[in-house]
Amino acid sequence: PLGMSKDGDQDTFRRRRIAEIKNGRVAMWACMGYIVPEYFRFPGYCSPSTDLKFADIPNGIQALYKVPAEGWAQIAVFIGFLELFPG
Repeated sequence: PLGMSKDGDQDTFRRRRIAEIKNGRVAMWACMGYIVPEYFRFPGYCSPSTDLKFADIPNGIQALYKVPAEGWAQIAVFIGFLELFPG
């Protein structure tokens, strides 16, 4: 509809299609990550050193301020690993 594939380049079209599928999958997982904590929490500790249980972490945006920086660093490293070594 936006005319982004008018040039007819198959490689560019394939790259864009793969990127769109990947972004769609990330969006679906993000929605699941926002919905599931409303109904289910892991038992145990998220951070034993700070005595932080999974049940103590609020839902939504408030979770950004409750999870320790080391936890966010682990998530970032894991995502980076998945991006660098797909498949």
